[in-house]
Amino acid sequence: MAQIRIRNTDERISGEEKVKEFLDKQGVLYEHWDANKLPESLRNKFILSDEEKAEILSTFDSEIRDLASRRGYLTWDIIALSDATPNLDELLKKFEQVHTHTEDEVRAITAGNGIFIIKGSDDVGYFDVELTAGDVISVPEEKPHFFTLMDDRQIVAVRLFIETEGWIAHPFEDPAFVK
Repeated sequence: MAQIRIRNTDERISGEEKVKEFLDKQGVLYEHWDANKLPESLRNKFILSDEEKAEILSTFDSEIRDLASRRGYLTWDIIALSDATPNLDELLKKFEQVHTHTEDEVRAITAGNGIFIIKGSDDVGYFDVELTAGDVISVPEEKPHFFTLMDDRQIVAVRLFIETEGWIAHPFEDPAFVK
């Protein structure tokens, strides 16, 4: 279940309703899918064949299509990252820079966990959203943020897009951001 850490105050927010309420106020969509629908053999697997990726997409097909129809997403895929991912550290360097997109950045976590660091309202500042299996988040277009892995460095997520070529990051320079 997702947890939030507000960086300026180190305040923590937990519990599905409280997390959803906080993120709603920040303009970030949050929902939770039943991660137990995933076959046990895929719940902690981070190196996936094309067939296993297709099985994950099939398992969550109704949830994906529901979200896509509500939010206008046209295409989706699976991303799997772990220490076995070639050039993982180089990929993370690309991800770990504050940026924006011209469309929402959507992740539905099916295994593992990760963190979105998001610029909130002026009174909140930056906050971390720690995600685990079942958590779904949509960071709105033009909202400064970045994504990274947690200490175990493994995640599988469904990504949804409006643009069929996927998202393009636009760097966002912010002197207020401190890693």
